[in-house]
Amino acid sequence: MANLNPGRSHSNAWIFQSWATFVLSIAGLTVGIINLPVDSWIKGYMGIGTVFAVGSTLSLAKTTRDLHEEKHLTARIDEAKVERLLADHHPLK
Repeated sequence: MANLNPGRSHSNAWIFQSWATFVLSIAGLTVGIINLPVDSWIKGYMGIGTVFAVGSTLSLAKTTRDLHEEKHLTARIDEAKVERLLADHHPLK
């Protein structure tokens, strides 16, 4: 897919920080769940809940981004249509 916003690229440092904080937060949560003083089935339930919450968050983020990109693309197409209409019906021609 073509990059619609070539001037809005994330820096490598930002990408690294985003992944590092994600991995660290999941690792910290995992260590916390493992070290809880509760039965294994409770730890398993919390682990499954964590996996579900992370998966849902990623899906929501992707859906939100896709909707934003779709609106941006639709706006650009509408803008191009208006420009073409104005160029075709220029009053000074």
